Amino acid sequence: MKISVIGAGNMGGATARGLVKAGAVKPSDVTVSDISPVVLASFSALGYNTTKDSAQAVKGSDVVMLVVKPWLVEEVISVIKPELDYSSQVIVCIAAGITPQQLSEWLGCDANGVVAQCMLVIPNTAIEILQSMTFITPVMASPESVEKVKSLFDSTGTSMVVNYDHMGAATALASCGIAYAMRYIHAAAQGGVEMGFYPADAVKIVCQTVQGAAGLLSQPGAHPEVEIDKVTTPGGITIKGLNEMEHAGFTSAVIRGLKASKK
Repeated sequence: MKISVIGAGNMGGATARGLVKAGAVKPSDVTVSDISPVVLASFSALGYNTTKDSAQAVKGSDVVMLVVKPWLVEEVISVIKPELDYSSQVIVCIAAGITPQQLSEWLGCDANGVVAQCMLVIPNTAIEILQSMTFITPVMASPESVEKVKSLFDSTGTSMVVNYDHMGAATALASCGIAYAMRYIHAAAQGGVEMGFYPADAVKIVCQTVQGAAGLLSQPGAHPEVEIDKVTTPGGITIKGLNEMEHAGFTSAVIRGLKASKK
């Protein structure tokens, strides 16, 4: 499978590297297009095909990934559209805030009346280490095209097909959620430093603890409150700590932050 990645910033670069790391494609199967010579040189050194010409980049690809800022998507599509082959290519738009209506309007159909196979996709930056939670919203795409794209992103973590109505919430939970999880880890590590650990050790402790919590919840039938109950003995230190966090608005703050991200 040949893939073009248009835009190799934080998200685009992570996606290109993640797909190769997952073994879904080889570097020579990926063409990276970006305006930065430094970025292109870094990918070229790893065996990727590189170009500053986005229109050239899409030629011969099976999947074209647009990973640019939302306000640049329409412009990029206008540049690459003459070179797209709607009969054989799938177009993936990785840009928050783009609607299905916009994507279908900008891509439309080709001169022969063939409709573009396209979808909105939102991974998160953990795609580079094969731990992304990725959401896929088909716009104008056959089941076969959706399955092709889903299999790619399944190789880099977990993917889920969702209605566009859920994409905002999905982005808040998983994409913005990376930052929220990092903020908890940072706060907990600061607490560890205050209690006597060196910063690096505190971060290591908290990271392993979070990984352990996620691992427990990955087991069939697991539920957060059930796992919490296992470590909250009556009158114990854990329940005292949890209640103190709740008095400070912990759960409410998380929910309010997520809802604010969805607006």
